[in-house]
Order: sequence, then C-alpha cells, then structure tokens
Amino acid sequence: MDLGHEFRDAGLLVLALTHASADREQNNERLEFLGDTVLDLVAAEELFERLPDGSEGDLSAAKAWLVSRKTLAAAARELKLAEVARFGAGLERLVVPTSVLANLYEAVLGAVYLDGGLEAARRFALASLADSFARAAQAGHTQNHKQRLQEWAQSGGGQPPSYELLQKRGDDHRRSFQIRADVHGRSFPAAWGRTRREAEAFAAREAMLQLSLEANASAESSP
Repeated sequence: MDLGHEFRDAGLLVLALTHASADREQNNERLEFLGDTVLDLVAAEELFERLPDGSEGDLSAAKAWLVSRKTLAAAARELKLAEVARFGAGLERLVVPTSVLANLYEAVLGAVYLDGGLEAARRFALASLADSFARAAQAGHTQNHKQRLQEWAQSGGGQPPSYELLQKRGDDHRRSFQIRADVHGRSFPAAWGRTRREAEAFAAREAMLQLSLEANASAESSP
C-alpha cells in the first residue's frame, strides 16, 4: 500500500483503517467525516480551476460524480486499503461493500490531513484520484445533460422529461437521492446524487447515454 505520504503519527493511519465492526470505540468514523469535508473542498477548488467556464450546475454535477461512493471505492481498491484494514468477523474482506471501501478512502484522507495538513491531503487526493479528476473535468465541459434530454424529448412536440425520486438515504449532513428520468412513457436507468438537482443531472446523463448507444447501434445496423 503506497499512499504517497509518510505518516509522522502512524497511529492515525491505523485508526483510519479500523472499521467500526472491529472496534466500536476506536474506529475510523470521525476520520471519515473529516475526510469527506476535506475532499469536498479539494474537489471544488480543483474543478473550479479545471472548468473556468463551467456553470454552478456543471461544477456541482462533476463534483458529485467525483466524490461518489463508486469513484472513491475504486480508488480504495487501487490503493488496496481493504487488504490492510481491520474488520470485524462479520465483514468478509473479499466482499467488502462499496460504501465501506469509500469510507475507508475518506478516513485515510482525513488522517493524511491531520498528519500533514491541507497541502498533504490535496496531494494525496489529486494523486489517488488523478484519472477521476480528469474524467470529471471532461464531463463538466459537455453540454448540460438535462437541457439536452429536454430538447430531445420535445423535438417532436412531445412532453418534457419527468424525474421520479426512487430512494432517499442518510441524514441532513450526508443525504443522497436516487432519481430516474422518464421520457415518453419510458424509464431510463436511475442515478444517485447528493442533492436532488445533482441526481436529476446524473439521471439525465444516464438517459442520454442510453439514447446515444441505441442511436449508434441503429446506425451500424443500417445498410
């Protein structure tokens, strides 16, 4: 496991890698909370620089994807955090849930922040999420997905898309929403976001991606 940061206080790293299932009193939950906040700041600042012409909506959507559980879990797997983490007997290491992996990443980031300050945390985040930052910035340069989906839906005089809330999780500080876009009686794959607006934007992106794939398949099959 190479984090690119030499800990002065090794105990912080041990704590960051200790899941609540292994120790109810001394675990990584507080570091996870801190890392989540630090990542929001680093991501917002970096995307602000990378997307100088991006709207608030573009920046929010790009950041929501960047700090999503799926993205952070992938980074945790790349760093092999689960291989050195401390879990309780009920949590099998070979099937560690995405949410637990993402929490491990945030906790380690929080530990780096406490150990080395904001610059150390920024270096860790930018290095461990380098590809994800590049993808988020690229996505942020594209046209607003909700606008594109609405234009497609109404191009033939049809009704605009509707967005249905399927699930809502978490409390006021860590809330997330799952929303599905429905167009012309058709339901598209749902998406999660940290706000309803972000979830709607991601749901619209899922719909546009599906429509694009279908259009390409149709074009390829045409004589």
